[in-house]
Amino acid sequence: MIPVGYMAKRVMVGPDWINAPRVKDVYSVSSHVSNDFADYIKFWKHNGYWFFDSPQIIRQVARQNGVDLTGTALFFYEVHERQWNGDQWVAFQQEDSFATNVIPPAAKALEGFDVVTFRAGTSAECSPLSCNSLASEVETNSHCLLTSFESACALLEQGRFAETEPGPYRILAVYSTHWPP
Repeated sequence: MIPVGYMAKRVMVGPDWINAPRVKDVYSVSSHVSNDFADYIKFWKHNGYWFFDSPQIIRQVARQNGVDLTGTALFFYEVHERQWNGDQWVAFQQEDSFATNVIPPAAKALEGFDVVTFRAGTSAECSPLSCNSLASEVETNSHCLLTSFESACALLEQGRFAETEPGPYRILAVYSTHWPP
């Protein structure tokens, strides 16, 4: 897995429309259910994976643009080296025009794995487990994430995501972490 960076999110309590009683909240990578802290792309401070290299950069962006981080949760992500194009695993690369120097957190807790669409090849687009209520059909944890990398691979290869959103699909490990002092 490749460390790709951080995101501050406003975590949504599990919405009824997902129709999965075990889902208590949504830790999805996409911002369709649990919103990112801001429409951050327009600030051009993200790295080549379209996340942030450190929590300090997120704080700086928020401060400079009047964004209140109160109530946000901080997540750290790693991505599988290959993406699923619907038929096979293929390579992808970070955007080289953005500097990428991810600083791993001192402590992190693995919350699960999300399968995310990257049709444009840039930022995370859709997390079908939550966005398309796929969690009502496949087993997830209370955060609407898959419990293992192996199950994410198997579900992709079995075509369980094929009728949700256009791919390619990337598997991301989702870690919760604390804001540093």
